[in-house]
Amino acid sequence: MPLTAAVTGKIDVRQEGDRCSRTFTDNHGQIRNYLDGNGQAEMTGAGMVEKEPLIPKHGGYRKLKSFQVAQLVYDVTVRFCELYVDQFSRTRDQMVQAARSGVQNIAEGSQASATSRKTELKLTNVARASLEELRLDYEDFLRQRGLPVLSPDHPALVRFKRRRCVTLYAVQAWVAEEREHTDHQGQTQTSTDKDGTRRSVTVREGQCPSLGSSTLVANAALSLLNLACHLLDRQIAAQAESFEKEGGFTERLYRVRTARRRGN
Repeated sequence: MPLTAAVTGKIDVRQEGDRCSRTFTDNHGQIRNYLDGNGQAEMTGAGMVEKEPLIPKHGGYRKLKSFQVAQLVYDVTVRFCELYVDQFSRTRDQMVQAARSGVQNIAEGSQASATSRKTELKLTNVARASLEELRLDYEDFLRQRGLPVLSPDHPALVRFKRRRCVTLYAVQAWVAEEREHTDHQGQTQTSTDKDGTRRSVTVREGQCPSLGSSTLVANAALSLLNLACHLLDRQIAAQAESFEKEGGFTERLYRVRTARRRGN
């Protein structure tokens, strides 16, 4: 691959078996090293052209916020089903499998992006669809039992989102805290006025006394699912735009092969 005319300098070449080690020193004394098994230039820097890799970086799904939230939803769902869904119910297996599918397809799609943007996009969309199915299951659980779906600005959910839970244990701690508040809701305590009169006053902190553990966990899961689905919608849109602009593996292979032939 020829160097651009914008940079001039000296190239020192050293052969090491089937690999060619080259050191380029520009006229400003800056040194750039690069290796290429076929003796092709692979250099970066001002005025240089970076060779497009055939296999791009891929598989960094553990750093994706969508993966992290979906994984927490999976952990919460497994525990939720163990406690509140009949073990012989098909719904129990379907909820766990939908939660697992959301996690696994994000990971598989990220890994598959190395050689197929189309597969990445398809699997990410499968993950999104699985989490939508799970969201409906949680809503059905609440509706069929006459339990409330809390609004986003409900005090309990506001406190949940403020905690930014990243583990199942953090969610369990929030539930325990809300239950403790609920247990004290409506109870009375004694106070003493300035004149020495003792009065009974009702303790009210804004919590809803009807929120049981299953209601709290289901609404926490719905809150997490709303976030995960929102993140996946953005992820799918970005993947679609990238695929439209850059194409997939076939187009990349064509560009790399064309650049190789021109370089030879």
